[in-house]
Amino acid sequence: MPETQVTSTKDELVARFIPLLQEVKDMTTSTEVEQWLNTKYGIESELYRDLSRLIILGVNEGWAADAEIAGPRYRRSRLVAPCAETFFFSITAVLMDSTDNTQNNPDGSFRGDYHAHPYGEFNLVVPLDEGAALAGPNGWCYGGWTAPAPGSHHFPETKGGAVISLTLLPAGRIAFDVTPPQH
Repeated sequence: MPETQVTSTKDELVARFIPLLQEVKDMTTSTEVEQWLNTKYGIESELYRDLSRLIILGVNEGWAADAEIAGPRYRRSRLVAPCAETFFFSITAVLMDSTDNTQNNPDGSFRGDYHAHPYGEFNLVVPLDEGAALAGPNGWCYGGWTAPAPGSHHFPETKGGAVISLTLLPAGRIAFDVTPPQH
């Protein structure tokens, strides 16, 4: 595989992901994989710190999470489509901010678009505010990784402020054409 040429912050972010993608390319997302990621590449790791720094720069530079979904507090952008270089993972940046939302959810949380993960999902969770968290399959994640299993579905949900999620999707698969459960 040719070495990725680094010419921008975005290119540096993608290049930094390549060794991790090679390592997880044959893994199936699950609680065990989530625990492994948080043990090996948790918030104290060099990889987590580098990826966090780069995605925050990307949001500040305007190339990451730049498309508004529901105003400036819910944005996303696909940074990389599935390709051979990324072992056919896509990389998407999502910014969600629960501050001052009017959804009236418990804990003042903000819910995004309901979706399913046909092949699972790896999420690097980067809180921008102290105490901000993203809901994962094993509870609130205040920084680190979540790994919803294949076939899982949910509303992405944040509380306590702003969070960036860097989402790695096998084959780029995500389904927004699913109906949320009715209560």
